[in-house]
Amino acid sequence: MESSSKSNIQRLIVIAQHLRDYKGPPSTYDQMEQKIRETSGKVTSLVGSQESASPTVRYAKTFRPKKAAVLVCLFEGDNGELRVILTKRASRLSTHSGEVSLPGGKAEEGDEDDGETATREAKEEIGLDPSLVDVVTVIEPFLSKYLLRVVPVIGILHNRKAFKPTPNPGEVEEVFDAPLEMFLKDENRRVEEKEWMGEKYLLHYFNYEQKNKKYLIWGITAAILVRAASVVYQKPPAFEEGNPKFKFPKDVNRDTFMS
Repeated sequence: MESSSKSNIQRLIVIAQHLRDYKGPPSTYDQMEQKIRETSGKVTSLVGSQESASPTVRYAKTFRPKKAAVLVCLFEGDNGELRVILTKRASRLSTHSGEVSLPGGKAEEGDEDDGETATREAKEEIGLDPSLVDVVTVIEPFLSKYLLRVVPVIGILHNRKAFKPTPNPGEVEEVFDAPLEMFLKDENRRVEEKEWMGEKYLLHYFNYEQKNKKYLIWGITAAILVRAASVVYQKPPAFEEGNPKFKFPKDVNRDTFMS
């Protein structure tokens, strides 16, 4: 048992080192903040897509998405598999009520970086002490259907037993976990082709069951987990990701957002 435990710890250390060395494709968002003052032409993307995936388009001069970060918190399961912590949002929330999501939320002025935003929000939502999380990397930002810039922060929870979930009842209904590798497999998955602002994209839905409870993981959460799994396991999914390539809207209003 002790030998197995040491082996598991060593495996997590190796994974953490690999992720610290990860260099993703350049994000266009940081360039936008600088170049938007100089020109109206630049690259961007929207709605569950990596920002680096889109063609050259025109910016709205006054449009700047609000910033947020989510925590892709990984730990080793009883069978040695990597698992990710997920939440089911409270049904009383005004947006995304009852949906499965990653812990996280909007950045606050005092946050030092995306890692602090993600871990602070995780503590508020599910009681995960930031000191337990080894933040190892961030991956390419995504833009949600509400035009919120979301940075996935990958962290390692080396001591799963030290985490005792205490969900905030105003925000979170349940805390559960799922195997990360499932988001690379073409199993228990369906897909819908969608269109927004003249661009087609694929929306993925993953069905998952744990302890006789069924969960549907979809939208930006599914898109982030597919990308995170690809980075961690260093291989693409067994299906087409179909990331959207959208234009920044000239005017941002209720009709701009996806249904």
